Amino acid sequence: MTAHTKDGESAPRPGDQTLEGTADPSARLFLGFLSSVRPRVEAALEQRWCAAAGHVQRYGREVSAMVAEARSLTLRGGKRFRAALLVAAYQGVAPDAPLEPAIDAGVALELLQTYLLIQDDWIDGDTVRRGDRTAHVALTEVLGDPHLGASSAILAGDFTWSLALGALAGAGAPPERTLAAVRLFCAMHEDVVIGQHLDVVGRAEDVEQMHALKTGSYTVRGPLALGATLAGAPAETVAALERFAAPVGVAFQLRDDLLGTFGSAAATGKPVGNDLRAGKRTAVLASAEGRLDAEGRRAVERALGRKDASDDDVAAATRALEACGARRAVEARLDALCGEAEALGRSLPVSASARQILCGAASALRWTGA
Repeated sequence: MTAHTKDGESAPRPGDQTLEGTADPSARLFLGFLSSVRPRVEAALEQRWCAAAGHVQRYGREVSAMVAEARSLTLRGGKRFRAALLVAAYQGVAPDAPLEPAIDAGVALELLQTYLLIQDDWIDGDTVRRGDRTAHVALTEVLGDPHLGASSAILAGDFTWSLALGALAGAGAPPERTLAAVRLFCAMHEDVVIGQHLDVVGRAEDVEQMHALKTGSYTVRGPLALGATLAGAPAETVAALERFAAPVGVAFQLRDDLLGTFGSAAATGKPVGNDLRAGKRTAVLASAEGRLDAEGRRAVERALGRKDASDDDVAAATRALEACGARRAVEARLDALCGEAEALGRSLPVSASARQILCGAASALRWTGA
């Protein structure tokens, strides 16, 4: 798949391959479903951003640049995993219902993701995202000042959040379902903020709880609940989907942590070693506690939280994390979570095809050393 850059040229999708390469039939079923949903979501995203860009032109070059950078980040990459889960839940509850409300809600999720990425990149001081400059870096170049660039990026995130709410509120479902979905969306956002804060201050006692808040809330639990709610699911169906979502959400973040430490720039769309240089307490680092010997601890300390750590320092820290068994432990935990989710997925009270697709989503997260 390709995405459009700011100038309309085709560009590769960094990160798309992070779910590819599996031979598992169940996973391939989900990936096929993902491929069928993605073009519809992206066409709707493009349409919404075109309207937004036209609306703000009257306010001048700087405002247009702010919107253009948020648009670029949205459209130049992303697997649309969240939107696909939402559509699967929606169709699993109401197979014959018009799909447009689910597509619009999927657009809202992808816009939420853009907003969160803009924030996350500024918080971590990252300069590259999805193979191009992060929003605060690009806007610093436009405005000629780092503070103005960061301020503009924050406002670009706020603008995108507004578009997300508008997409969901206008999704075309019955009013009572739309209201319930908006309430879910806001609660999901609150969970993400709490999880992000725990990550930023490094005070999360339970890394998996932090992942459930920061990532699982809007990556799996929220999308499934939103899709089912918009389709008119009873409370017990939403609850069953949320139980299934719990291990999948943590598995998604564990996979991301493994990619962030042991993956490649081609797979993540970010420079190798960013998580170490940012000092993030990933599942890999948490697992390494008590496993590293003195030499391994020194190797990790030379890279952890050091923005100026060399590539050699990062490579040495990565080798130490692997040698101590932290990688194997996280891989084993990821595999166990995928198995737990697959077992829960087989009894979900949705259509048979939706059960297969959702089980396939859990299977697709299994680690293959990408």
